[in-house]
Amino acid sequence: MTLDEKIKLVAQEFWGKEEEPQMNAKLQRLERRRITPHSMIPKRRFLFEMFDKPCFARAELVGITGRAKSGKTFFTSILMALGVCGEVLGIKRIDPKPLRVLWYDTEQSEESTQEILCDRIMELWQRNMPEVESIDNFPSEMFDIFNVRAEAWQDRMPLLEEAIREYKPDLVIIDGIRDLVNDINDGILSQQVIERLMNLASETDCCIVSILHQNKASEDKNLRGWIGTELTYKSFEVYECAKDNDRIFSVKQTMTRKYDIDNALQFVVDAEGLPTEVYNQAIAHAVARSNAKVVSATQEAVANYDTEEVFTSVMQEGEKLRAYELQKRVMDRYKYITLNSYLYIKDMAQRIGLLCKTVINPRCVYYSLQPTLTATLSGSVPDATSNGQAILPP
Repeated sequence: MTLDEKIKLVAQEFWGKEEEPQMNAKLQRLERRRITPHSMIPKRRFLFEMFDKPCFARAELVGITGRAKSGKTFFTSILMALGVCGEVLGIKRIDPKPLRVLWYDTEQSEESTQEILCDRIMELWQRNMPEVESIDNFPSEMFDIFNVRAEAWQDRMPLLEEAIREYKPDLVIIDGIRDLVNDINDGILSQQVIERLMNLASETDCCIVSILHQNKASEDKNLRGWIGTELTYKSFEVYECAKDNDRIFSVKQTMTRKYDIDNALQFVVDAEGLPTEVYNQAIAHAVARSNAKVVSATQEAVANYDTEEVFTSVMQEGEKLRAYELQKRVMDRYKYITLNSYLYIKDMAQRIGLLCKTVINPRCVYYSLQPTLTATLSGSVPDATSNGQAILPP
């Protein structure tokens, strides 16, 4: 027997002894993944409820997409505010306990990140928690917010993994995921990043929400690049943000593995820079071109409203209302006033001295009736032709 034959024989004996344990280990690992009708699998748990349907599941990925300036950050601000609010714009938090939120901002400046925290998230919290007296009581301990734009792209994913494992959030917002890779069309790296995020979500039982732009072509609404393809394939849900010509923002579920949400969440940005719900009356201007019965948002149509009647019918003398509260009262009472019409009428009321605008700070604006004019109006009935306008019946 030659030396080569002896070496082969020894190698075969050695390999044969090791082969069986290796195969057993693989089979044992595979058996742990077996699914049967009797498998004890925990039920999926969700963070939120939208239009009475559960959404944003724990241990899953969720994608948010849209064009530039389409409301993606507004929508994620609503989600983050829900961590400490029971309900915002009709979306409800399912768990009565507050959620810990981790926001990982890779795109904006540090100043912009802080402004969104202070001017949107904190203000949404105060608006939806009427029993709170001061913004100073904001539960900042429930938020872990990091701006990593200055970090190298190859360091952002390891830092994110460390943050999630350390702080154990319930909700993670990645704005945006394309900055976790060097090239959005690198298929191997994109797959690795998505798999690492999936493992993180499963390991820490959190919901990881990733923001990614749509393709630039107007007719192509797919998520951008190879990483967009991977995110679409592996996400539990995908939501698309859009803004129409009338500046109404909408958020619609475009893909889900469980509960279909057919309705779109719609909102506008009010005078305080906050997203506020689009009521059924306000949506009229979005369909004005196809419905002849709907009052259009032109100055000629606005002339059908009596400015004095509109505001004195919803406000009392000495009463102060936040911008969104005044808008809701007017649009609830006058069913055919559109959003654009309302803004025009409110501006007119300020010009003629009917409404007083009090600015406490850029995030806190109040409106009240001019006391002298209110006293004058209380003693007389407005003329049907005052200011060239006809009185609109309530």
